[in-house]
Amino acid sequence: MLTLPDDRLPVLVAGARTAFLESAGAYSPLMSYALGAEALRGLLARPALAGFAPEAVGLVVMGTVLHETNTTNVAREAMLAAGLPATIPAYTVAMAGISPSVGVMNICDQIALGRLDFGIASGTDNFSDVPVRLSQNIRRTLMKIRQSRDSGERLRLLGRLRPSDLKLDLPSSADFTTGLTMGAACEAMARTFGASREASDAFAAESHARSIAATQAGHYREQIVPVTVDGVTITEDNTARADATPASLAQLKPVFDRAHGVITPGNASRFSDGAGALLLSSLGRARAQGLPVQAIIRDYLLAGVGRLDTEMLLGPALTIPRLLAHNGLGFADIGVWEIHEAFATQLLINQQCMASPAFVAERFGPGTPSGDIPPEKLNAWGGSLGLGNPFAATGVRLLQTAAQRLKAECQRYAVVSTCAGGGLGAALLLENPDALSS
Repeated sequence: MLTLPDDRLPVLVAGARTAFLESAGAYSPLMSYALGAEALRGLLARPALAGFAPEAVGLVVMGTVLHETNTTNVAREAMLAAGLPATIPAYTVAMAGISPSVGVMNICDQIALGRLDFGIASGTDNFSDVPVRLSQNIRRTLMKIRQSRDSGERLRLLGRLRPSDLKLDLPSSADFTTGLTMGAACEAMARTFGASREASDAFAAESHARSIAATQAGHYREQIVPVTVDGVTITEDNTARADATPASLAQLKPVFDRAHGVITPGNASRFSDGAGALLLSSLGRARAQGLPVQAIIRDYLLAGVGRLDTEMLLGPALTIPRLLAHNGLGFADIGVWEIHEAFATQLLINQQCMASPAFVAERFGPGTPSGDIPPEKLNAWGGSLGLGNPFAATGVRLLQTAAQRLKAECQRYAVVSTCAGGGLGAALLLENPDALSS
């Protein structure tokens, strides 16, 4: 646990996100930076921040996974488009799906060191506008032609191109080092650790049902800021499906291992469009300025998996036990769990590993906490399977939801954790600020 005076504790002051939408939908006209700007603008327009001066922000960090070459520092472009003063520095962080978590950690570190009073951690991804490139051979040839001053040499270079070079270079979901897509990597985990199709479909169906129930209950109204595109104002997520039942999901065919696989389009999170932003501060500064405190960010850590071929998405199981041990807590001490649902199978396997004393002891040594996560405490308002997965915005939603649930459910501690491509993981420990005075 961070050993800091109470007034230097990093806290979540306010958050905002756009609605998460199916790709190729209403956000299609927006570049990723513009979607990020909507979240930043919506954050600073929160009624709870009335009177807060934007120039008090000392740093903006924005995560992204799909990098647009025209906005190489999407954080800078988004904050300028949102109207934040140009005197505020901004940088972009890229660590696959845990990018927003890394942004939060970076800001919290600076707050804890006393280098920063206010910072914004954010994330944006728009799968409706993926960066499609010309083939590598065409790109290299065009650069050689540009550098050449000899017209004959230019013609010779053009003559070396073949029809196959006209094939576009589309972004790949495959891991560069292993060549595995995240789905194929999850199938490898399923073969290694054991996971049933029936359990995966049941978990996915429950995620959709919980997402719909939370939306109908109004839980996400507190998070979502309206975005108007071409005269249409979007205020609600549109990815959860009421017809996602275990019976209907059982009809779908496996995608990555057609013969024996467990992962289908129904029990995998879908590419979505969205952005989110969080205002962070110290507890002392927030209280001095009369700002709300949604949650104290007590601790956090990152990890990399050791076996990329069979453990790519095991990030939660490789971070949560260590996080709890570092803070003298056990699984029973956590009242709110928000864990990213990349695939239903992935989450079930992570739970299985964390519940195994043998697995935890082997990886972290004896005495490290292991335990079950009660189903009613895990992603109670739905998760990425139902709500969609705009990569770098998902972490913002997880943190916002955890903070809301802490207060709504009168719990003291929450754990937020995410897996990521490249075999990475992140976990954060939140505390209900009301617990300080209890």
